[in-house]
Amino acid sequence: MAGVVSSTYGHALFEIAVSEGTVDRLLTEAQTVLTVLADNPDVLKLYEHPKITPEEKQAFTEQCFGGRVSDDMTGFLVLAVHNGRHKELPDMLRDVIREAKEYKGIGIVKVTTPVALTAQQRARVEERLLATTGYRKLEVEYAIDAALIGGIVIRIGDRVLDASVRTQLDGLQKELMQIQI
Repeated sequence: MAGVVSSTYGHALFEIAVSEGTVDRLLTEAQTVLTVLADNPDVLKLYEHPKITPEEKQAFTEQCFGGRVSDDMTGFLVLAVHNGRHKELPDMLRDVIREAKEYKGIGIVKVTTPVALTAQQRARVEERLLATTGYRKLEVEYAIDAALIGGIVIRIGDRVLDASVRTQLDGLQKELMQIQI
């Protein structure tokens, strides 16, 4: 349920930014607020404290963020706190960031290989991804997983291209298990 809530709140804020032409500002502010929440976990703990009234929590939010981020972002944060959705704030902000980057043509990619790629290999992967995905820019995270044995796994959003040896061997094993002698 938290995923639906966070995407609903996040999408609403994103739609306001699109209609006002402030997507760049929204992206920057969402990243900043997410960093502030990550760097200060006591803020989210404060929202959990039973002796602090909802009005005090809202006033705290306005005091912390008001004047530092746009009125839209401050209002969004206050609304989430008012509705008791403070636990979902990081997810909401991540959804806003994801949508804003998608809108701006920035692809978020995770590339996993069994060994580290050289700079030249990384450049080729990114060049190929730019040519085939339609994104104008990529933010690529590289990971190493020796269990892949060989090949590459590319994740862009909810799409996965798995060209690893491990997956091919798993598929071959399933086929062999179905053969009746």
